[in-house]
Amino acid sequence: MADTKPKVTLIGTGLARIDLEFMYEGETPECDSCTVKKACHNLKAGRKYRIVGVRKAHHSCPVHLGGATTVEVVEAPIPALISADMAIKNTRITFERSCTREHCEHYGICNPEGAIPGEKYVVIQVLGSAPGNCEKGRNLQLVELRGL
Repeated sequence: MADTKPKVTLIGTGLARIDLEFMYEGETPECDSCTVKKACHNLKAGRKYRIVGVRKAHHSCPVHLGGATTVEVVEAPIPALISADMAIKNTRITFERSCTREHCEHYGICNPEGAIPGEKYVVIQVLGSAPGNCEKGRNLQLVELRGL
């Protein structure tokens, strides 16, 4: 599956560097009066993005000290453990958490930041089996997901 076309958005100037990954959390009340707020808030809340280009355009910003800079972003791949029967490259899935044991050392890949339960994703790469000491390991595969 081809990489998605980058989106143009704005981010705090101090954060505007290639390969920075961030979670887009949505608008804040300070954004209400901003004249370029539509350019900042064209991403999907709760999703993880990676900066792939930094442009020269700079804007004042009521949220970010030093203003905001125009960047190009793509949705960052999300490593996740999913059911082995769904772990097929280029397959569209609805993400569901594979485990809820919060004290497990693998909790972060069963419940990865940036993957929203019930949302649609595509499996962009199958990385292999679950870690050897995973209680549900034989039924899970480690994959990279990208939102649709």
